[in-house]
Amino acid sequence: MTPAPRIAVLYATAQGSTRDIAEFVWSDLIARGARAELHDIEHAPDLSGIDSVVIGSAIHDMDLLPEASAYLRYNLDTLAHKDIWLFSVGLGPALRGPIGRWVGRRIPRKIAATMSTLHLRDYTAFAGQYEREGVSWRARTMYRVLGRARYGDLRDWQAVREWSTGIGDALELPHAAVSVVHP
Repeated sequence: MTPAPRIAVLYATAQGSTRDIAEFVWSDLIARGARAELHDIEHAPDLSGIDSVVIGSAIHDMDLLPEASAYLRYNLDTLAHKDIWLFSVGLGPALRGPIGRWVGRRIPRKIAATMSTLHLRDYTAFAGQYEREGVSWRARTMYRVLGRARYGDLRDWQAVREWSTGIGDALELPHAAVSVVHP
């Protein structure tokens, strides 16, 4: 019998959405029998005993958070020998309308450059929470023009579940008897 893979689920969050998604993925992998650890990326464990890594970061200024980018650069050699899944959390996937969907599907240049240095199994982008408070008039106007006028929790938990299931299936983990419930 093959031992369950060891997985590190790492996240860099600004307002908590990325952490919530990382916790969900971690819980789902644990429920499927993986030996998984969950860490803020600034407190990531030594990867020598880790088989696979799931990394999530919020997007600010069309890039991963600085701590996520720094971690990836610093650990590039170690990560080259791991299965890696990367996700980002931002506004793009929540945009609607033809222009909004087009913008939302585009991978920002800085993230694409980072991805090209890694051997990723998969990358996906999820929407996060977007609150009106503290957002400039200009940003709110752009948000409306790109097809979305709703604020609040824009996360698509079904999409998160499907992505997490894909990771578990790729690692040949048994399916859980009980599904993990999102927050």
